[in-house]
Amino acid sequence: MNLNTLIRQVHRWLSIAFTAGVIGYMVVMTLGQPPYWVGLFALIPLILLLVTGLYMFVLPYVVRARR
Repeated sequence: MNLNTLIRQVHRWLSIAFTAGVIGYMVVMTLGQPPYWVGLFALIPLILLLVTGLYMFVLPYVVRARR
């Protein structure tokens, strides 16, 4: 398994974790004002999604520049 395949797989799993975090946050919000740290369950995967998504976005340009 090369690095690009691994990054894509991690990105897919992070999207599932982010979706679960957002749904969990919405459930907690229905019970009242949630604590601050509950929002981090959705924020941490979102930051990692940004990093992996930017990597996949830039990758074709880097490959083209190396040719």
